[in-house]
Amino acid sequence: MTIIKTGDKTVKIRSIVSAVFALGAVPASAQSSVTLYGVVDTNVEYVNRVGSVPLPTNFYNSGLGHSVVRMNSGGVAGSRWGLRGEEDLGGGMKSLFVLEGGFQADTGALEMPSTLFDRQAYVGLRSNSFGQLTFGRQYTSLFLGLANFMPASYAVQYEPIAVIAGPNFRENNTVQYAAAAGPVTAIAHWSFGVGLSLPPTSPFAQQVMVGGNGEMPGRFRADTGYGAALIYMPGAFGFTVDYDQYNPSIAQGSGTNKRAAVAASYTFDGKAKVMGGYRWGQNKDQNGLTVLRDDYYWLGANYQWTPVVELTLEYDYENVRRLNGNAAVANPWQLIFMARYSLSKRTDLYLSTAYARNAGLMLESSASGYGASLFLNNSYAPGVGQTSMIGVAAGVRHIF
Repeated sequence: MTIIKTGDKTVKIRSIVSAVFALGAVPASAQSSVTLYGVVDTNVEYVNRVGSVPLPTNFYNSGLGHSVVRMNSGGVAGSRWGLRGEEDLGGGMKSLFVLEGGFQADTGALEMPSTLFDRQAYVGLRSNSFGQLTFGRQYTSLFLGLANFMPASYAVQYEPIAVIAGPNFRENNTVQYAAAAGPVTAIAHWSFGVGLSLPPTSPFAQQVMVGGNGEMPGRFRADTGYGAALIYMPGAFGFTVDYDQYNPSIAQGSGTNKRAAVAASYTFDGKAKVMGGYRWGQNKDQNGLTVLRDDYYWLGANYQWTPVVELTLEYDYENVRRLNGNAAVANPWQLIFMARYSLSKRTDLYLSTAYARNAGLMLESSASGYGASLFLNNSYAPGVGQTSMIGVAAGVRHIF
């Protein structure tokens, strides 16, 4: 068995789809390998007008907004470590596994309490002819499909990942199939129980977000999820079409949370990449009543200003058409700017800043269920009466 340390390509989130299908990770003479990889990303951040996440313990009241200076784990990437392995079975067939866990670099704690490999944990088979089939905790098809079309590349600060792909963008108990033919990649998945469990952030929040592990006798539909993605990237131009659904348990029934997305990108001279897209969303409760109906749009670009400096600009806009019967919700929007300076292939410095209107950073609002704050253990909920928020973070990322 060979232990291999990896560089930027193994963990770079914008290459996540390519990593799923990469076939050349092992030397031709090797029969098996295990790769150790990871990221440590820490920053110091200033945010204004921050309140508490609305929860039953504070009677769903975020309180007054205050400025805060804090140290965070995760800026351009979440801190993590992982093991990736494969064995050549012959005849163009390989077995493979991935175990990946997130941690808080500022405290050393697990990213998700009591879960060692919260990011990914799966095993499967890959065939040169028939594609890849994997089993375990995995990213949804929609999340993977959009990975190469998000300007901030799913940055922990401040891209609204949970608004884009849903709080269920990683799902337990998942069977996933992926195959590539030329410039076309297809992905499909089914989860027997998404494993999503978040506290309610309003009297209606459980109908928007919470699910569970499912797999209950007599309730096959409970907490299940499924989706598909089609990605076309022949060269400078790229395009994707994606769908995701999960069915959270509510009382003795199941709701439906649905998302469909299209996105495109174009690369100019290898230095500038422009990308954007649209995501349709609809959440219904166990009685078929619409809890949330929204449209989400994004537009942005990456620019390689110098060989060591990359700039990112992104605009996000959410049109909340209906929220718990209210059709007159102020629409959240956000502007992000990021600058990254590479000290080497494995270490870089970065500056991230964002301004949000009608929501907190990452578009945190009652429409999002404050999912990002709950996942990150750092509130971006605006204080009572606040309609805007600004954040600035400076940090360092090291890849191993």
